[in-house]
Amino acid sequence: MITIDITVLIQIINILILIVIMNAVLYKPVRTVLAKRKEKLAELANSIETFKKNAELRREEINRKLNDARSKAKEEIEKARSAAQATTAESLAQVRQEATSNKTAQLDEIKKQFTDAQQQLSGQVDSFASDMAAKILGRSI
Repeated sequence: MITIDITVLIQIINILILIVIMNAVLYKPVRTVLAKRKEKLAELANSIETFKKNAELRREEINRKLNDARSKAKEEIEKARSAAQATTAESLAQVRQEATSNKTAQLDEIKKQFTDAQQQLSGQVDSFASDMAAKILGRSI
Protein backbone atom coordinates (compact mmCIF):
# COMPACT_ATOMS: atom_id res chain seq x y z
CA MET A 1 0.00 0.00 0.00
CA ILE A 2 0.89 3.54 -0.36
CA THR A 3 1.79 5.33 2.76
CA ILE A 4 1.66 9.04 2.97
CA ASP A 5 4.57 10.45 4.81
CA ILE A 6 7.09 13.26 4.50
CA THR A 7 8.75 11.78 1.40
CA VAL A 8 5.61 12.28 -0.64
CA LEU A 9 5.56 15.88 0.42
CA ILE A 10 9.24 16.26 -0.49
CA GLN A 11 8.60 14.65 -3.90
CA ILE A 12 5.72 17.06 -4.56
CA ILE A 13 7.91 20.04 -3.61
CA ASN A 14 10.73 18.57 -5.73
CA ILE A 15 8.42 18.25 -8.78
CA LEU A 16 7.14 21.82 -8.29
CA ILE A 17 10.70 23.17 -8.07
CA LEU A 18 11.62 21.15 -11.17
CA ILE A 19 8.62 22.59 -13.06
CA VAL A 20 9.62 26.14 -12.11
CA ILE A 21 13.26 25.58 -13.10
CA MET A 22 12.34 23.80 -16.38
CA ASN A 23 9.88 26.58 -17.18
CA ALA A 24 12.55 29.23 -16.64
CA VAL A 25 15.39 27.37 -18.35
CA LEU A 26 13.69 25.44 -21.14
CA TYR A 27 10.07 26.30 -21.86
CA LYS A 28 10.22 30.12 -21.78
CA PRO A 29 13.19 30.38 -24.20
CA VAL A 30 11.57 27.88 -26.58
CA ARG A 31 8.26 29.78 -26.42
CA THR A 32 10.11 33.06 -27.00
CA VAL A 33 11.91 31.62 -30.03
CA LEU A 34 8.64 30.23 -31.36
CA ALA A 35 6.87 33.58 -30.82
CA LYS A 36 9.67 35.47 -32.60
CA ARG A 37 9.58 32.94 -35.41
CA LYS A 38 5.81 33.35 -35.70
CA GLU A 39 6.20 37.17 -35.81
CA LYS A 40 8.89 36.91 -38.46
CA LEU A 41 6.74 34.58 -40.57
CA ALA A 42 3.83 37.01 -40.26
CA GLU A 43 6.09 39.89 -41.35
CA LEU A 44 7.37 37.86 -44.28
CA ALA A 45 3.82 36.97 -45.27
CA ASN A 46 2.90 40.67 -45.15
CA SER A 47 5.97 41.53 -47.21
CA ILE A 48 5.04 38.87 -49.73
CA GLU A 49 1.52 40.24 -49.98
CA THR A 50 2.90 43.76 -50.41
CA PHE A 51 5.28 42.60 -53.14
CA LYS A 52 2.47 40.74 -54.89
CA LYS A 53 0.25 43.81 -54.79
CA ASN A 54 3.08 46.01 -56.08
CA ALA A 55 3.85 43.50 -58.82
CA GLU A 56 0.18 43.40 -59.84
CA LEU A 57 -0.02 47.21 -59.86
CA ARG A 58 3.13 47.42 -61.97
CA ARG A 59 1.81 44.76 -64.35
CA GLU A 60 -1.43 46.70 -64.74
CA GLU A 61 0.50 49.93 -65.28
CA ILE A 62 2.74 48.27 -67.88
CA ASN A 63 -0.29 46.79 -69.65
CA ARG A 64 -2.00 50.19 -69.62
CA LYS A 65 1.09 51.92 -70.98
CA LEU A 66 1.52 49.20 -73.58
CA ASN A 67 -2.08 49.58 -74.70
CA ASP A 68 -1.65 53.36 -74.84
CA ALA A 69 1.52 52.95 -76.90
CA ARG A 70 -0.25 50.51 -79.24
CA SER A 71 -3.17 52.87 -79.75
CA LYS A 72 -0.80 55.80 -80.37
CA ALA A 73 1.17 53.69 -82.82
CA LYS A 74 -2.02 52.72 -84.63
CA GLU A 75 -3.05 56.37 -84.81
CA GLU A 76 0.36 57.37 -86.16
CA ILE A 77 0.25 54.57 -88.71
CA GLU A 78 -3.21 55.63 -89.81
CA LYS A 79 -2.07 59.25 -90.08
CA ALA A 80 0.96 58.21 -92.12
CA ARG A 81 -1.17 55.93 -94.28
CA SER A 82 -3.75 58.63 -94.95
CA ALA A 83 -0.99 61.17 -95.68
CA ALA A 84 0.65 58.68 -98.05
CA GLN A 85 -2.68 58.00 -99.74
CA ALA A 86 -3.32 61.73 -100.12
CA THR A 87 0.16 62.26 -101.53
CA THR A 88 -0.29 59.30 -103.84
CA ALA A 89 -3.66 60.58 -104.98
CA GLU A 90 -2.19 64.03 -105.66
CA SER A 91 0.77 62.56 -107.52
CA LEU A 92 -1.52 60.27 -109.51
CA ALA A 93 -3.80 63.16 -110.42
CA GLN A 94 -0.79 65.24 -111.47
CA VAL A 95 0.59 62.37 -113.58
CA ARG A 96 -2.81 61.83 -115.18
CA GLN A 97 -3.09 65.53 -115.93
CA GLU A 98 0.40 65.57 -117.47
CA ALA A 99 -0.39 62.43 -119.48
CA THR A 100 -3.61 63.97 -120.71
CA SER A 101 -1.89 67.21 -121.70
CA ASN A 102 0.92 65.26 -123.40
CA LYS A 103 -1.64 63.14 -125.22
CA THR A 104 -3.57 66.20 -126.32
CA ALA A 105 -0.37 67.90 -127.51
CA GLN A 106 0.70 64.80 -129.43
CA LEU A 107 -2.75 64.44 -131.00
CA ASP A 108 -2.66 68.09 -132.03
CA GLU A 109 0.81 67.56 -133.52
CA ILE A 110 -0.37 64.46 -135.39
CA LYS A 111 -3.43 66.33 -136.72
CA LYS A 112 -1.21 69.19 -137.83
CA GLN A 113 1.18 66.78 -139.57
CA PHE A 114 -1.76 64.98 -141.15
CA THR A 115 -3.24 68.27 -142.37
CA ASP A 116 0.16 69.37 -143.72
CA ALA A 117 0.64 66.02 -145.46
CA GLN A 118 -2.88 66.17 -146.83
CA GLN A 119 -2.35 69.68 -148.20
CA GLN A 120 1.00 68.72 -149.65
CA LEU A 121 -0.40 65.60 -151.27
CA SER A 122 -3.55 67.36 -152.53
CA GLY A 123 -1.26 69.74 -154.42
CA GLN A 124 0.48 66.75 -156.03
CA VAL A 125 -2.70 64.83 -156.90
CA ASP A 126 -2.76 66.17 -160.44
CA SER A 127 0.83 65.16 -161.13
CA PHE A 128 0.25 61.69 -159.59
CA ALA A 129 -2.92 61.26 -161.64
CA SER A 130 -1.19 62.19 -164.88
CA ASP A 131 1.80 59.92 -164.08
CA MET A 132 -0.55 56.99 -163.36
CA ALA A 133 -2.60 57.63 -166.45
CA ALA A 134 0.60 57.74 -168.51
CA LYS A 135 1.74 54.41 -167.06
CA ILE A 136 -1.62 52.79 -167.59
CA LEU A 137 -2.05 54.13 -171.08
CA GLY A 138 1.57 53.73 -171.92
CA ARG A 139 1.87 57.26 -173.26
CA SER A 140 2.04 60.70 -171.77
CA ILE A 141 -0.99 62.83 -171.41
